[in-house]
Amino acid sequence: MLICGDIFFNTEITPKQTLSIMKLKNSRILITGGSSGLGKAMAVALVEQGANVVITGRDKEKLEKVANDIGCTALHFDVGNYDSIAENAAKAIELLGGLDVLINNAGIGEFALVDELTVDQFEKIFTTNVFGLAMLSQEVIKYFKIQNKGNIINIGSTAAAKGFAYGTVYAASKFALRGMTECWQAELRKHNIRVMLVNPSEVPTAFNVSDRAEKADEPKKLTPVEIAHSIVSVLSMDDRGFIPELAVWATNPF
Repeated sequence: MLICGDIFFNTEITPKQTLSIMKLKNSRILITGGSSGLGKAMAVALVEQGANVVITGRDKEKLEKVANDIGCTALHFDVGNYDSIAENAAKAIELLGGLDVLINNAGIGEFALVDELTVDQFEKIFTTNVFGLAMLSQEVIKYFKIQNKGNIINIGSTAAAKGFAYGTVYAASKFALRGMTECWQAELRKHNIRVMLVNPSEVPTAFNVSDRAEKADEPKKLTPVEIAHSIVSVLSMDDRGFIPELAVWATNPF
């Protein structure tokens, strides 16, 4: 019990609430782009919560090593390969024995001034960040509708809400993802499917690094751990509610 002036707040956790908080245990989760950076940190945090996790990635050797280290399952899969999406979605569901959560984390970037842009850059980025993501989600939604529940978390960026110099292609893809997320929310709530957008600000990772080497942490910037924490938090909320969009910023990056 918390007393504030003459107002009493009941802060006791009931057994039902406790079960809600612990529901990540034994949940079945698919994370795209899970072999490094944000996706890897999410997988670690969710496995620690007792979840069963499948991670995907394009580098088979790296993916399998990371999955073995974390204690999850690897599924070699490039979401930009449209022809394999249906097959791999079915395979992920089979590996997990069902599915409760899809985390659309796989993403790539291209950065150039507006007068230097090419169509190829748009096609490359939208193939992974928008088109493949949407087609994978479509396959998963079919399954979620049958079971009348499910969770989709789209990993956006603060670039989904505000553009920046050199960011035309990347920000456009994240603005598109934000729009798709809002459309799916409107369509899927009646099926008890929660669709959420998480927008991290800058996190030093292997993102946009040609050799895919992880960048070193920077003292004033976010790390993948903070983003993983936000994923655990939004999923832990009782199913009767959801957080449509969450931005995660570094407290003092200056």
